[in-house]
Amino acid sequence: MEAEEIVKAYYSHVSEEVWERAKKIKLLITDVDGVLTDGGVIYDDNKIEFKKFNVKDGLIVHHLRRSYIMVGAITGRSSQVVMNRCEELRFDFHYHGIKDKLKKLSEILETMEIALEEVAYIGDDLIDLPILTKVGLAVAPSDALAYVKPYVHYVSPLDGGKGVFRETADLILHSKGRLLPLIQTFIEKNDE
Repeated sequence: MEAEEIVKAYYSHVSEEVWERAKKIKLLITDVDGVLTDGGVIYDDNKIEFKKFNVKDGLIVHHLRRSYIMVGAITGRSSQVVMNRCEELRFDFHYHGIKDKLKKLSEILETMEIALEEVAYIGDDLIDLPILTKVGLAVAPSDALAYVKPYVHYVSPLDGGKGVFRETADLILHSKGRLLPLIQTFIEKNDE
């Protein structure tokens, strides 16, 4: 099976409205707990925090940025572990301990030439609703709270921490005709 057939089958459940919204995206922002992670937090006896991230989510950030799609995070918690991960992935920006995420997004957009309809946001909880109801493409993981899902354009079949960020990023790239060439580039590298 060729890459085009695989990608078509993988995204066969996505509505035309979501594809149209995805084509306009210039900035992908994500929540962290419950999106990049499964929402769990582990503390050891010394109060050191541990989180588990999905490496598939991280791999695509470089390719989004190469396709002129900025990447950021706005999270309600402050965590050095999350700061380290955002820095490692070279997010364009990341803000921690933010209780009014929509206000922070407004401040961010004031410094860029990007409109709300050009922003995608992935969130899973109450604190994300103000942004989810305003952006061009609102996405929730499949395990988001039931009362959040009605307010998004797309509910991923994947849970938080299980690749929802990657699936959304791939969807955006594919809507712009950039995913299949990326896949082909890696196939050709294997042929060398």
